[in-house]
Amino acid sequence: MNDATRALLVVPLLIFAAPILARLVGRWIKIPVIVYELMLGILAGPALLGWVGESAFISHLSSFGVTLLFFIAGTEITRSAIRGRTAKRAWLGWFISIAVGIGAGFLVSPGLGALIIGISLASTALGTLLPILRDDGDLGTPFGNAIGAIGAAGEFGPILAISLFLGGRSFGTATVVLAIFAVVALTALYQAGRSPHRHLHRLVESTLETSGQFAIRAILAILAVLVWLALELGIDTLLGAFTAGIVWKLLMRDANEKTQKSVEAKVDGVAFGFLIPIFFVYTGVKFDLASLLDDPKTFAAIPVVLVALLLIRGVPSMLAAPEDASRREILATGFLGATALPIIVVVTEIGVREGLLTSTHSAILVGAGVLSVLIFPLVAGALRKPELVAATGDN
Repeated sequence: MNDATRALLVVPLLIFAAPILARLVGRWIKIPVIVYELMLGILAGPALLGWVGESAFISHLSSFGVTLLFFIAGTEITRSAIRGRTAKRAWLGWFISIAVGIGAGFLVSPGLGALIIGISLASTALGTLLPILRDDGDLGTPFGNAIGAIGAAGEFGPILAISLFLGGRSFGTATVVLAIFAVVALTALYQAGRSPHRHLHRLVESTLETSGQFAIRAILAILAVLVWLALELGIDTLLGAFTAGIVWKLLMRDANEKTQKSVEAKVDGVAFGFLIPIFFVYTGVKFDLASLLDDPKTFAAIPVVLVALLLIRGVPSMLAAPEDASRREILATGFLGATALPIIVVVTEIGVREGLLTSTHSAILVGAGVLSVLIFPLVAGALRKPELVAATGDN
């Protein structure tokens, strides 16, 4: 059995095993399923068991997975995430994070390498946090809206920075190209939000239980157009995916709640049941564990970067905590704001590919991102637990 064929067998089995492990361990401690996906990818990858190596086909599926992850992040953007007090404070926090992050990056790597480190340290894993917020019933609450705003800034800001500075163009040219995309995207958003789109809703509803599945086909079409546009303009495709999510949300905002939830369930099935797990498992497969194990000093750098994430991204994120938040909830906001991984994976891949970062630096950053996903949501949940119990008691 060659490597490509083995990957087709092993990766789906790892995806199958991850939620089972999450369920079993969840009796004692609740850990996001993506952590198991990453860990299983590392375990089965070349660094340990060697069951699966890099595969072109799985790599393409992984790219689709991260695209859907950012599409879903776009669909979860609320009004409070883009305007008002919460949004302003979230963006202020992000600008503080990116400035301090780049400064810290210069201590490790000069030039664009410092920018990549800064982007990594200023990112927030909104797509990773959304399932946690949804499972905890926080979506739509002041706390959930605050995390949504922090996550929007922590994903959209880095995507803009990647497009402006890491696209191979001069800053001026990149700005013009980004402005062209912005005009097209804003036009699409305006058209999507100007009318109820009842004909679209009727077509979606009439095919929900048929082989037509127009909603899924429409989503793929919108994704294809905006990702294609991003590719043609030479900017990061994740910006196109993120914008596509916002466009779809506007198109469906006046549909009845049952239809919206049905479409959301179908998208979640394709995304979180298939493509997104492939992205996280394959990220684990590619994780350069050997470079960390070969040098204990390098391995010891991971907790240092984890603390840097908390200080550089978490502390400024506290600015966007709800106005009436307690001290515990403010601290929980900081820990969730410092939870980062997808942007780190994406931007460090660019850095290694362009020769701006070593694979060791990439492994350290990704390793810290993995730990942030493992530890920070647990700490945030523990901080908020007494308040959630109190709120339940009041009801």
